[in-house]
Amino acid sequence: MANRTRTRDALVTYFPMFIATISVVASLYSAWLFARSVEVMQSNVDRGEIMRACKDVIDNYFQIKMKAGMIAAGGPAAATAASEAVTSVAKFGALGTYLANFNSEAARVRYTQLSHELARIVVAARTTPRQDIDKLFEPAEQLFATLNDDCVRTAHR
Repeated sequence: MANRTRTRDALVTYFPMFIATISVVASLYSAWLFARSVEVMQSNVDRGEIMRACKDVIDNYFQIKMKAGMIAAGGPAAATAASEAVTSVAKFGALGTYLANFNSEAARVRYTQLSHELARIVVAARTTPRQDIDKLFEPAEQLFATLNDDCVRTAHR
């Protein structure tokens, strides 16, 4: 009987300690999982914002290209297209700067070069024949391809 009492006393003493230890370990694991899920959600939000900026910068690039064609074509819409193209170039530069913040210094340089190239194209479009507008965009196309590649890489992170 004394042996039984000892076993019972040991169970009464150690079993709650065992349960408390398991509870503490489970609580720590739960806290770690919560912190990890917050990190995953934050990175997903960041990626979504970058993707939205990529979509906007790509849209702006093609708007600039279309407006440069309108400028080169001349006519009554050329003046409006020229002012809209300048605005689009400024917006492109702002979005490019935002995207460059998530990339390397080399990307920042390329995005800045692309913004300057687009500004040059808009000015040159006034004296470029409509059929030569695609040739005017050739240097910008190469820079734009690298920007687009950066966006694709970000999407696959």
